[in-house]
Order: sequence, then structure tokens, then C-alpha cells
Amino acid sequence: MISTHLRLSALSLAMLAATPFAHAQTQTPRQSGDGAYLLETVEVQSSADASRDGLSQPFAGGQVAEGGQVGILGTQAVMDTPYSFTSYTELLIEDQQAASVGEILLNDPAVRVARGFGNYQQVYIVRGLPVFSDDMTYNGLYGLLPRQYLSSSFIERVQVFRGANTFLKGAAPGGSGLGGAVNVVPKRAPNDPMTQLTVGGQTGGHGHAAADIARRTDDGRFGIRLNAARRSGDMAIEGESSALSMAHIGVDYRGDALRVSADLGYQDHRVDGGQPNITIDGGVPIPDAPDATKSIGQSWTYSDSEDLFGTLRAEYDFASNVTGWAAFGARTSDESSIFANPTVTNVNGDYTASRFDTAREDTVVTGETGVRVRFDTGGIDHTVSLSGSVYDLESKNAYAFGAPAFSGNIYSPAPVALAPNTVPGGNLSDPGRTIHTYFQSVALADQLKMLDERLLVTLGVRYQRLKDYNYDYNTGNRDTNFSYDEDALTPTVGILYKLTPTVSMYANYIEGLQKGARAGNTAANVGQTLDPYETKQSELGVKYDGGRLGGSVAVYRSRKPVAGQDANNIFKIVDHQKNTGLELMAYGQITPTMTVLGGISFLDADVDGDKAIGAPETQANVNLEYRVPQWQDVTFDGRVIYTSSQYADAGNQQKVDAWTRLDLGARYLVPLANGTLLTLRGRVENVTGEDYWASSGGYPNAGYLTVGAPRTLLLSATFDF
Repeated sequence: MISTHLRLSALSLAMLAATPFAHAQTQTPRQSGDGAYLLETVEVQSSADASRDGLSQPFAGGQVAEGGQVGILGTQAVMDTPYSFTSYTELLIEDQQAASVGEILLNDPAVRVARGFGNYQQVYIVRGLPVFSDDMTYNGLYGLLPRQYLSSSFIERVQVFRGANTFLKGAAPGGSGLGGAVNVVPKRAPNDPMTQLTVGGQTGGHGHAAADIARRTDDGRFGIRLNAARRSGDMAIEGESSALSMAHIGVDYRGDALRVSADLGYQDHRVDGGQPNITIDGGVPIPDAPDATKSIGQSWTYSDSEDLFGTLRAEYDFASNVTGWAAFGARTSDESSIFANPTVTNVNGDYTASRFDTAREDTVVTGETGVRVRFDTGGIDHTVSLSGSVYDLESKNAYAFGAPAFSGNIYSPAPVALAPNTVPGGNLSDPGRTIHTYFQSVALADQLKMLDERLLVTLGVRYQRLKDYNYDYNTGNRDTNFSYDEDALTPTVGILYKLTPTVSMYANYIEGLQKGARAGNTAANVGQTLDPYETKQSELGVKYDGGRLGGSVAVYRSRKPVAGQDANNIFKIVDHQKNTGLELMAYGQITPTMTVLGGISFLDADVDGDKAIGAPETQANVNLEYRVPQWQDVTFDGRVIYTSSQYADAGNQQKVDAWTRLDLGARYLVPLANGTLLTLRGRVENVTGEDYWASSGGYPNAGYLTVGAPRTLLLSATFDF
């Protein structure tokens, strides 16, 4: 427990209210003679997230946390972990008015946000390699979150793990995650009663309203938190509109030895006339980006996805040094869409496109169980963790093409009539099973502490079984040429040494894993599947925690197999993508009134002397917040995002220009009657109105482009009762 006497301005009070403490006396703020807010001494415990270690506390400034969940290793402090990760907090999400996970991850210099192949799915490029949104984990479990887009309304933390991570989390079932991982932590009830209502809007007339309500029992053991939100209307892009409805309930219990949490979430997200992905024909130089304020998409294009998901997690202390845990989760989803993604045929922006319909229904069941034992041997402290997990996905899919194709120009968008469907694959109104994915894994880890806990060594290995079966769209028969059943071992070694209480040095070796590709119809060994791809990564780094200011420096090198056909048309591993990088991160408070978050990332993603598709050499972020000393309830913030040039083709003939984006914001906290606080927020993103290509690719070997967001004004008002 911590005992603390807090003297807070209204801004600091709001920051504390957003921090998820689990057990404390209910306190009512009182105002001192100088107008600042004063809280009585309170006793605080960790958040009730069904883990013994609880939720890591926010770092100075409140934008990132001191630690996070590191897979089988559990909750770890950044300074005690020989890996690179950052946990972005609820406070940052609220203050930046970030509506989705992708908008949150724009704060990370090692991450950029791209699109799925031919759809609106968010893809997160970490260290030059994709993490599909359906490969995010939800409190450590894969496959439970909505695939295409995830609302931020129920999120407590978004954790970014940089680098290969199969030992820690298991192989991502969607086939991505070789360069990193993203974990979402849901909100829990804080110790004080909470009733928060938010309304807002943005350029184009898009409006939103949200409610966040939480209560705990008098003894603090039981908690419940309810989030609900509705967003709808036209976007800042002319011709594009969207609607989102979501609700989420989280409950938890924290006893002396037993901790339990459960979540149930619902989300329905629809986009109409959305800005499409744009492919540039081979040999055509990359044209200038079109006007970002106008959608190139046709009014009849849309994407609609509805998801219901839930989890149950429990942890029990069998003894003071023995803790077991078990978690279970499930998701059902229903998706439908009509796309028409242009292929540009010349530098003038002329294109051709065709209608493409899809339908998808997913059912996911997943779970894990494990035990963690702590003991000493000869002056060495051991924490041994043993964990097993299963993941089961049944996916029903159908598609259809439209004919004839139509033409247009990306600089002069014009409506065309909807062509009829032809060439169906399955039944769009009743799709049949086409995919069955079943993953199993067992992992063993030992974390050793020695030399008065200055030297920490992590040893571990995971056995992974990957089964992936495909079925014909029309007959439903299993296609043996598209079936996969392989296994692999993925080890790790991590070493961390604390030079001083504020400086840690670390090194690690760790691997990533995904299923191997299948030989296509032009290969001499058609139908043959390759062994699982193993990405091998080595990393060295230094971490700093000065109490108010923190940061890190990391250098890494990873090696990923690249498949193709050799001179004899044999499909095999023909090359490797070698990613070599340097990352510098900084966060915390430079001064009592100035907060910093950001860094710079350098990457050389080499494939046989060429740069990999969609892997910029330099990415940089700087986010500064300034609280005006004379008006402590007024804060200004500014963010600069820079991405250097990148390539849209494997031969490096199509170069995409660098881009820089400036975002500016302000917020003002207004005390109202009866202790109510009103937070007014305003933000302009892409202040200069730059038109730019935001990303290239996002799906292996594909170099399609996405248009960056236009200048957008966001306004919101939050009432804390």
C-alpha cells in the first residue's frame, strides 16, 4: 500500500480520477484557500485486473505506464524487462480524443498505421512488419477483438511490444506479428464512484456521445464498469460517413487469495463511401496524393462488421509463492462489404476498378492456463512459469466480383452505377465454412534474479502446434492442398543488468513464428507447404528512469524468411528480409509544466539489396504538452509525426514521398457546482492540410497506398459527476 497526501489543481484531480486504483476510501475533494483542490490522505492498492501484481502505475505525466503485461511473464516493470515495450494510458487516449487503436498508436515512433488488403482493416506496422488488427491480444488472449476496427471507448491501456514475441504470447493466428505485438487492456472500476458523460463532434458533422460509469462495493472487493458510445455522421472526407455503436461491461472481484475479472463487449461499425486503398500499376511512378478531403470511393461501397466478445479470467494463490491462473474467451462476428479499389494506370491518375463483395462470419474460442512458482536456490531467486494455450477459429466466407469494370481518375472523383455481381465464391447471404484454424502451445520460463537483484536473466521456450485447414467456397469440401499442420520450438534468452537504480542495460534473443506459405499453381511443387517461418531477432538496449523523465535506446537485427520460386520453379525459401534498426524513446515530464512523449526510429529493411515494401528508413514523433502556470487548468499540446520515403514495389522503382503531419490541441478544466468537473477539449489534426500517402502495403508483397487523413477539427466536452 501507498500512503500519499495529494494537493491537486483541477487538472491533477482529473488525472487521478482516470487512474484505476482498486481499493481505497472514497474521498471528496475540498477546495483550499488559493483555489486549488486538496485530497485527504488515501490508501491505494493495485487495480483489480485479476492479477497478483495488478495494473502498472502511470509514469510521470500520465501518458504511459511504468510497465505492462509481458505474456507468460505477467506484469513487468519496463526497467526490469529485457524487451522493448510501451503502455499508453487512458489519460492519453482521452486527451487526444483518439477514437481507435490506430489513432493511439500514432504516438509510437516505431509504429505506423496501414490498411488490410482490399478493405478498411487497420494494420499496425511495427519495426517494418505488419500486425493485423485481428492479431491483437485482449488481456493476453488472441482473436477476441473486432477484426476491422476497434473503438477506444472501453480501453484502459494499449500496450505495444516491439520485436519478435512468439515465446511470450504464442504465434499470432492471423499470420502476422513478426515485428511486434499489440495488447489491449479493458477498463476496470476505480476506487471512487465514477459517472462520466462525453459529447463531441468533428469536421463534416460527425458527432459522438459516450458514457463511462463505475462503482465499487464499500469494502472495495467488487467492482463494475460500464462503457457505452455512439458515433455517427459524415466525416471530414467528403462522401465518407461512418457509424459506430459499442457497449462494454467489466466486472471484477479481488479477494485475499482469489482474483476474478470478466468482460462482455459489443461493437457494430459501418463505413459508407470510405476512402479506398489505391494500387499503382507496375512501372508507373507514384503520382501525387489526391485531395484528402474528397473520397475516391463510390457511394455504394461500404463495410459493416458486428462483433460480440467476452472473457473470464481468474487467478488464485495456492501459497504465498505459488499462483495459478486460467482465462477463457469467445467472439462471434458478422461482416459484409462492397469494395471497389482503384488501380492507377498512369501518372495522370487514371484508374480502373471493379466491384468486389465479401461476407464473413467468425466464431472464436480461446483460453490459457498456467502456474507461477517463486523459490530460491543458493542465493538466486527463481520465478518459474508454465503455461498452456489453445485457439480455435471457424470462419465462414463468401465473395463475388462485379462486371463490367469501370474507370475514373483519383483527382476528379465521379460517381458510377453499381455493376451486377458475377463469379460468386459461395453464398453471400449464407457463407459456408472455408477456414478452420487450431493453435496449441505450451511455454516454460524461468526468471532468475541475482547479485542483489541487479542481474536478471530470462530463459524460456515455447512449443507451438499450428493447424490451418481450408475448405472449398462452393462445395464445403476440405482442400488438402491448402491444409497446414506443423509444429516448432521458439526459445528466448534475455539478460538485464541494473547499472544504477535509474539505468538498466539489456540484451535478448527471441524468435517470431508464422505458418509457411504454399506453392502456387505455377510452381513445380504445386500445393507443397513450407515449414513454419521463424524470425530470429537479437537486441541490445539501455533504459533510463529518472523518476520524472524516462527513455530508452535500442538496437536490433531480425531475419525473416522470404519464399519464392527458384530457377527450377521450385517454391522454397529463396531469401531473407534483414531488418536492422535503432530506436530512441523519451517520455515523462521535462519540467513540472512540460510533458514529452516521442522518439525516433531508424530502420534498414533489406531484401537482397533492395528496401522492403512499406518500410520507411526514418520515423519520428514528438508530442509536447504545456500546462500554463498562470492558468493551471489550461493545457496546450502539439504533436509532429514524420515518416520518411518508402517503396511500394519490391524492385524499388516506385518511391513514395516522405510526409510530416502537425497536430495541435488544447483543453480546459472548469469546476462546476456540486463538485462536477467539465473538461473542454479542442484539437486540429493535420493543421497544414497536407495531402500525402500515409502508408504503402500492410499485406505481404502488396504495395497498395492509403491516403492520409485531411485537416480535421475535433471538439468534445466531458462531465465528471
